[in-house]
Amino acid sequence: MPRRIAAVLAGLVLAVPAGLVLAGPAAAQGFELSVRNIMRGPELVGSGPSSVRWTEDGRWVYFEWKPGGLPWHEEAASYRVPARGGAPQRVTDAHMDSVGPLLARGEYSRDRRWKVVSHDGDVWLIDRRASRARRITATEDVERAAVLSPDARTIYFTRGDNLFAVDRSDGAIRQLTDVRKGPAEDDPEAEGIAAYLEAQQRELFEHLRREAAEQERREAEREAREAAGRQPVRIEREERVFGITVAPTERWALLHVGREADDVRQTLVPDYVTESGYTQPLDARTKVGDRQSSARVGLVDVEKGGVVWLDLSPDVEVSAADSVGLPVGDYPDLALAELRGWNRDGSLALVSSVSFDYRHRWLHVVEAATGAVRTIVHDHDPAWIGGPCAFCAGWMPDGSSVWFVSERDGYAHLHAVGVGGGEPRQLTRGPWEVHDVALSPDERRFWLTTNEGSPHEYHFYHMPLTGGDRTRITDAPGIHDVTPSPEGDRLADVHSYSNRPPELYVLQNRRGSPMTRVTDSPTAEWKSFGWVDPEIIRLPARDGVMVPARIYRPRDLGAEPNGAGVIFVHGAGYLQNVHRGWSSYYREYMFHHLLASRGYTVLDIDYRGSEGYGRDWRTAIYRHMGGRDLTDQVDGAAYLAASEGIDPERIGIYGGSYGGFITLMALFTHADRFAAGAALRSVTDWAHYNHWYTARILNQPQDDDTAYRRSSPIYFAAGLEDPLLIAHGMVDTNVHFQDVVRLAQRLIELGKTDWELAVYPVEGHAFVEPASWTDEYRRILDLFERHLAAEPQ
Repeated sequence: MPRRIAAVLAGLVLAVPAGLVLAGPAAAQGFELSVRNIMRGPELVGSGPSSVRWTEDGRWVYFEWKPGGLPWHEEAASYRVPARGGAPQRVTDAHMDSVGPLLARGEYSRDRRWKVVSHDGDVWLIDRRASRARRITATEDVERAAVLSPDARTIYFTRGDNLFAVDRSDGAIRQLTDVRKGPAEDDPEAEGIAAYLEAQQRELFEHLRREAAEQERREAEREAREAAGRQPVRIEREERVFGITVAPTERWALLHVGREADDVRQTLVPDYVTESGYTQPLDARTKVGDRQSSARVGLVDVEKGGVVWLDLSPDVEVSAADSVGLPVGDYPDLALAELRGWNRDGSLALVSSVSFDYRHRWLHVVEAATGAVRTIVHDHDPAWIGGPCAFCAGWMPDGSSVWFVSERDGYAHLHAVGVGGGEPRQLTRGPWEVHDVALSPDERRFWLTTNEGSPHEYHFYHMPLTGGDRTRITDAPGIHDVTPSPEGDRLADVHSYSNRPPELYVLQNRRGSPMTRVTDSPTAEWKSFGWVDPEIIRLPARDGVMVPARIYRPRDLGAEPNGAGVIFVHGAGYLQNVHRGWSSYYREYMFHHLLASRGYTVLDIDYRGSEGYGRDWRTAIYRHMGGRDLTDQVDGAAYLAASEGIDPERIGIYGGSYGGFITLMALFTHADRFAAGAALRSVTDWAHYNHWYTARILNQPQDDDTAYRRSSPIYFAAGLEDPLLIAHGMVDTNVHFQDVVRLAQRLIELGKTDWELAVYPVEGHAFVEPASWTDEYRRILDLFERHLAAEPQ
């Protein structure tokens, strides 16, 4: 192809009408409800719009998207659409390269005329009026964290371990910090015979005495110059700089550094199917209870140099009831620290920190002039700090107060507090949760995403800075993931419903604005089937709590019940799957249709520990995973028998990851309630999982052996009585294959016979290839058909 023609084609923007299948066979007139067909996954429903971004002039919305009908291994492509809507236009890589800086997230000047971004390792300045990008740096180093001075004349950014400034008019770059690793090196002093010979030489030779005196004079002059200039900031050799943020006055900066724990063993995850034919070890993680990384924050004097390391560990007395694995008395080191930025005049900085056991969270105000630290918020949870937007915080526009999200009243809500501290003011309240917070561009209101009104829907709201009534902007039932335009007048909304995959819509950012759909992802074949909107029910748990669940009944699919039931357990633990949006478990959603069409009643439970229902629900599993989260499944089985006419002797259970863990615990400890189960990519021993997730819930194994023993299925394997399928990817770097290898050996030694292990040599934690998905779910279906169906097939 001639170069000129190739260049023209590279810049083309291709129009693709919404809903057009771009590749693949012609759509069938009906949908075959089979395991093989279902497990085509994204070939059927596509991959929903993601990475949604606006151009600065608000004229275009860009996004990544893969409509259905394309091969499973093909990646999502880049598209754009006008702000008013229309057909998605596929754009080339060359086009995306040209507009990349204009679409990157960045920081605005106060008058919103300018924007600075870090894109592909370089700094760019965006003239928003002209929609033009100017490259500020072009280096092999990585420049990041770019911000603008209040007058927009200076751009600040970090390169390596230091902070730099560049003048917008002349491009001159100044280095503002001098961060060096390791202590200052002194000239080594001679010892022994070397010291004797050196002294002898100076005694004998005038020439050497003159040279030594001159060297001392030059060294004294150098030290005097350095003392008068900027002093270096010394950090330990093992530390690295996580971030630097400069005050608007350019007088001070906050420095965030940390160090990885050394001499910590990594788990070996071998990859057997490699191009070379040799087994290749994969990077993996440490185990819970191993030494962890640590962090600290310093206040740097940009003009003079030097650093004052901040004390972010307020004295906290730990009660005996709150000291599992910890000494009663002073609190341990910090696990996390984050820089939250400066107020407008640069006099105060905001820093958040979290205790090593994750039970305490603090917000601190740092006085730039003195380095004094004032703690203005202290949240404590006897289980662990968490919830949606758990660490969201920032400055209010007045610069004298701070907003933050906290579960202080049992639900994640927005609060505000002055820089002097005192009792925070709660801005939202009710039995619902704030999931996302942002200030509007004019800084006159909050933009919130919450599940107010129903725990099963998420909508976008406006709210005054002082709190009070909220204005709901999105109307359509379901889940809304909203990206406002730069000026906030329009919204790009990725919206989904229970039986409709996520699609991109555009609308005005005002109440009652109609939504204009942009994408149409599923194939005609998939849409030809009558996918149900499963009923959301509440089933009674043994402690009186009503537990939400989705239910799939055979008659929803025009089938007769066969008297058998299946319970699906979602993964992640802290995840919500009972909602009015498209499930991330969409293959399972289709598989449940297949089960229902064969007569099974399927229950999908948001058990204790799930997201969306407040603090008490979230922390109900503290120190006992496999406690209430498991009994909610057992009570679900009782509900199927009592309310849906299901034979209590013919109930199966299955799930992946956390769901696989629960499945194992169900079969090992409640054999009288479940007739068969399939445990996929399962945690079998929590002492072998990661630290950041597990230590929050179960503490450390060496400190709280009781929590780990009662939470880990491997200790209960002797209770297996019913058929069990174990399935696991061999290159799983999350829940390691070692987990099921150890369990398999335990089952062998116990003499258990009615179990099988299916391994998938090229799959990680999340399966990718349709052949693997098909094999796994064919085995699950076969397990249920053989052991649950009234007339085994």
